[in-house]
This record gives sequence, C-alpha cells and structure tokens, in this order.
Amino acid sequence: MIDYSITNEYGYDKDYSYLDNLIKRVMKHEKVKSATFSIVFVDNKKIQDLNKNYRGIDKITDVISFAFEDNADIVYNNMRFLGEIYICIPRMLEQAKEYGHSETRELAFLTCHGLLHLLGYDHQSKEEEKIMFTLQEELLEKDEKTRKARS
Repeated sequence: MIDYSITNEYGYDKDYSYLDNLIKRVMKHEKVKSATFSIVFVDNKKIQDLNKNYRGIDKITDVISFAFEDNADIVYNNMRFLGEIYICIPRMLEQAKEYGHSETRELAFLTCHGLLHLLGYDHQSKEEEKIMFTLQEELLEKDEKTRKARS
C-alpha cells in the first residue's frame, strides 16, 4: 500500500489529482509496494527558510526533499517511511512560464523529482544526474497530462 498526503499550505486552487497516477507510476517502476510520505505545497518564505535552515542556502528553491531513509531504513509493519517533499508553488508557477510548460507539467516534474530523491536518487555527479533526469523524463512522458508542451 502506498500512503501519502498532500498538505496545501499555500492554497493552490488548481486540480492536482493527476499526481496520484504519477506517484503510482514512480512507485511501480521502483518496485515499492508499501511506503508512506508527505508532500507539502508552500510559499516562497517557507521554502527559503527550509533551504536556509537545512541546507545553508539562503534563497528560494523549487523543491526540497527530506529523505528519512538517508540515515537508516525506517520500516514499521513492513511500511517504508520515505520522508517529506516541500514544493514551492510560486516558484513552480514561475518555472512553468519560464520553461514553456503547463502548470500540470511543472508540478508533476517537481513531485517526481522530489519523490525520486526520497527513493535514493541524487544528482551530485554528472552520472547520477543523467540517470535521475532520464528516469524523470521517462516517467513523465508516459502520461499526456505530464508531457512537455509540444511546439
């Protein structure tokens, strides 16, 4: 069972129910059958505070993941506790315009990116980046709602 929650602290008023299919697709691809995590939609100030306090970077970012499994496998009743994903909605909206994506595409991208971090992927090296970003695109391209805008 995959159990997750989305807390909309920002008050994002668009439909984001399509994220459920993306989350299921990521978990199926990664062969995760039982896990829990949370996603929180936040504003610029909250994400900047998190970035400053936990990463030492005093600026706004688009997504931050706190992977509980970074320290040790946390399992209870065969359920993996993956962690938390914070998505900055104002930054997501800016990036959607900047990259020529729909809001749907950009929010899906940030959700997928954050979830892959929770599952152990990273992009500290060129090799890791290629693996993670290729997988992100593969997972996003499988759904019409999350494909890149076509010109």
